[in-house]
Amino acid sequence: MELAIIASGATDIGQKRKSNQDSICLYAKRHFFVVADGMGGHNGGDIASQMSVKLLPDFIENNVDTLRAKDLLKESIIHVNQSIYDHSLQHEELKGMGTTISAIYFDGPNVNIANVGDSRTYLISKNKIYQLTRDHSLVQEKLTMGLYDREGAKADPQKNVLIRTVGYEPELIVDVYQYKVARNDLFLICSDGLHGKVSDEDILHLVNKHIPEPALADQSTLDQTVQALIDQANENGGQDNISAIIALAK
Repeated sequence: MELAIIASGATDIGQKRKSNQDSICLYAKRHFFVVADGMGGHNGGDIASQMSVKLLPDFIENNVDTLRAKDLLKESIIHVNQSIYDHSLQHEELKGMGTTISAIYFDGPNVNIANVGDSRTYLISKNKIYQLTRDHSLVQEKLTMGLYDREGAKADPQKNVLIRTVGYEPELIVDVYQYKVARNDLFLICSDGLHGKVSDEDILHLVNKHIPEPALADQSTLDQTVQALIDQANENGGQDNISAIIALAK
């Protein structure tokens, strides 16, 4: 089954930040999409996320004929991790910089999903929303250990502490998943500036409101939906940079 992929994405500074350390990549030629949320002083976060969205598609393009899709996605992020880490060693003021990466790469009937950090990839299908990635955060570790529930997690002062980022250390474990795509499946990649301010239920509601029939959705529909999600995050406070990409299989 040959699927067409249409996609839209945007990034927004939000209401409180002085700069936007998020970066996004929509590499339509290879159906490859990335959200990166950078962190670090002296513009380190900007640099780390921008390096990610520049180097990842280059690596994909240069190695697409030699690696299987799932391995290609994983190795591309390992390559970027080393590049960012090496850059920080050469510039003392950038030491400790890093970025989250959540990326999806469509290959035939499958989508390959990679994640490091707390940016997320969701699947919205048949009026349900599923979080496909697992946050690499201290809060998620506490949730996994059963120390509190999701309501308790919202009040944790360490809720923004990450335990895994791209570029912070020379070695990196990348979570990679593979999912069989069905027609009209919609994938949302977003930074915590979105999912931290708009609940999964509200994300689902907004997507269903703007895309009631995925089979009829076009580029303009996706553009409007992405903007509606960003607008809602800003309306809910917009304390962080906000990024979102929607990719729809048709």
